[in-house]
Amino acid sequence: MQLTFAYRETWLHRVNPGVKLVLSILLFIVVVFTHNLNTMMYLTLGALLPLVLFSGHPVKRLLLYASPFLLIFVSSAMGMMMFGNGETLWFQWGFIRITEESFYRGIHLGFRGTQVAAVGLLFSLTTRPVALFYAMMQQWKVAPKYAYSFLAAMRMLPQMLEELQTLRHALKVRGRPKKRSPLTAWYATLRMYTIPLLAQSIRRAHRTAVAMEAKRFSTSKKRTYYYRVSYSLADFYYVIYWILIVVIAHWAGTVWPIVNAIDVR
Repeated sequence: MQLTFAYRETWLHRVNPGVKLVLSILLFIVVVFTHNLNTMMYLTLGALLPLVLFSGHPVKRLLLYASPFLLIFVSSAMGMMMFGNGETLWFQWGFIRITEESFYRGIHLGFRGTQVAAVGLLFSLTTRPVALFYAMMQQWKVAPKYAYSFLAAMRMLPQMLEELQTLRHALKVRGRPKKRSPLTAWYATLRMYTIPLLAQSIRRAHRTAVAMEAKRFSTSKKRTYYYRVSYSLADFYYVIYWILIVVIAHWAGTVWPIVNAIDVR
């Protein structure tokens, strides 16, 4: 089953995956402790710019990828707006109570989710899983048996999806016995799908484990690698970009506020 799409390779694809992973975690920590709504807006803008300009994917595909995150933005922001606490009441109807404080908290929560989602999407779209695990083995000294096990598991996902599709077609052709109770019918359908898939996954995992043992993946001795992942000038540019974005966002959030809400805690 083909799950990849063609894309244009940019300088972000040459950044060391380990550097991108560490920076993504640090950015998440920065975002969690940022309570200035204006700073959060600038941080979100700084995360969306490289996603749109340097991810190498067309905008329509990016919008398709980002559609679940947009839904999270709207749902979390609306939930916080309509049911949050606050003193300056703007609107009230039944349980719905919108205040100035809850409105800005909802906007802040939405931008926070969008920023984290944009950084995560940028990481996933510009990082090959193989390069990430090779970087972890070569720079972080992760044991090869763990890294190659994760790689093997990721390679199995498309096969499992293909098996699920084949099983669904087979059950459709054979037909399913009708059950009176919806709960019984749901349990029977679940059993027809899970037992064959689980059995096939166990057999495949056993064969893979035997093959890895035979090829000495479990040894801890120094080994050679087919791919070499190292640091480059692109890593430096990537680190500088995010440092500048964080500094500029905190400065602009105080000097050039977009909305009149500094601290939304």
